[in-house]
Amino acid sequence: MEKANNIKALYIIVNAGFADDIVEITREAGAGGATIINARGTGSVHKAILGITIDAEKEMVLSLVDGDTAERVIAAVKEKAGLKSPANGICFIMPVEKMVGVNNFTPTGKQE
Repeated sequence: MEKANNIKALYIIVNAGFADDIVEITREAGAGGATIINARGTGSVHKAILGITIDAEKEMVLSLVDGDTAERVIAAVKEKAGLKSPANGICFIMPVEKMVGVNNFTPTGKQE
């Protein structure tokens, strides 16, 4: 297990269909890669059809980046795909204490 120095886990949640756009935004901001996960939102507004509740389809984009890149990505997501956009994106950052399975992680977040 490697100690992660200033590595951040970046979580971006958007409406379904916007994950590829988010990956492009993150790459332009310096992130090296991402994992896309299909998700389902259960906010305060639900649609009911014939008595069946339909939750909003979402996509989650996860990425490991250094602290400076995380700040650039979060600013770019807010500007290009934030709450007032069709993507309805939200983004948050969590610190990474240790990591395994990531080879040659450079401070820019890109793998060599």
